[in-house]
Amino acid sequence: MPVIQIALLIFIVLFIVLFFYFVPLGMWVQGVVSLGLGRIRIVDLIRMRLRKISPRMVVDGVINTHKAGLTNISTDMLETHYLAGGNVVNVVDALIAADKANIPLQFETATAIDLAGRDVKTAVQTSVYPKVIDAPATGTLAAVAKDGIEVKARARVTVRTNIPGLVGGATDDTVIARVGEGIVSAIGSAATYSAVLENPDSISKSVLNKGLDSGTAFEILSIDIADLDVGKNIGASLQADQAEADLRVAQAKAETRRAMAVAEEQEMIARTQQMKAKVVKAEAEVPKAMAHAFREGNMGIFDYYNMKNIVADTGMRDSIAGSTDESSPEPDDHDHDYD
Repeated sequence: MPVIQIALLIFIVLFIVLFFYFVPLGMWVQGVVSLGLGRIRIVDLIRMRLRKISPRMVVDGVINTHKAGLTNISTDMLETHYLAGGNVVNVVDALIAADKANIPLQFETATAIDLAGRDVKTAVQTSVYPKVIDAPATGTLAAVAKDGIEVKARARVTVRTNIPGLVGGATDDTVIARVGEGIVSAIGSAATYSAVLENPDSISKSVLNKGLDSGTAFEILSIDIADLDVGKNIGASLQADQAEADLRVAQAKAETRRAMAVAEEQEMIARTQQMKAKVVKAEAEVPKAMAHAFREGNMGIFDYYNMKNIVADTGMRDSIAGSTDESSPEPDDHDHDYD
């Protein structure tokens, strides 16, 4: 019998523990006291336990929204958003903050933003307190004016959240890229770099007039040029590079012409050697022709010696004509002392 009593006692204890786990009477009493009878039903709390939903989170969310004046929020709405993978606490906080700041934000819009992966609470806070974005995030933007002088700029963009554009809208990275593009375009349109330095607000006005916040999750309130610096003379550098490139081209062309001249010279030397070889060959035929003339009787011995005399006379004349008289040494002048 004692065993049966112990088992019965254990069963009763387990039943009480499970009963109070699946039937959170404390939260139900809190809901009745805060919202009145009928707003939060005990059946709903039991169903939340069975669905593995935290009743405390849902009850606190409904109580907070009702105390803030958002009486249209029910437990079913919060349960559905939780089961869809949303952050119930963030949605509730965002709805309360938007209501206090007179920002129109529906429950469906808030849940859609949350399910899209955006922090809806931070988005509402940014709508109330605009944030400042540096463009670019680090460093400066480099642009070149029409006179070829580089100008480095850095801007600070004040934006606030465009809540309807959070779903499907571009992030702040797109805003930074568009603002950077606008600044580069504005500086590039300036006639001189001094005009940019004298009127930096012209860059801000030019960029703002382009509507760069379209299709993004933000609304651009202002663009302020935080820093302007003069960089390199890009135009002069490009001209110097072009001159160097032209010089290299001219040198290459000159080298080509020199190589062609050398090749032509070598070709002429080869032709000269070829002609000399032909002359030598022709001279080698002269003795044969003379021997043939002797045999045929066309040339006598006197004719031969006359020809030899003419050749010798011609050689002597060439030798005399080719020789040059060197200057004869002048006698040395000696200084004489006369007594």
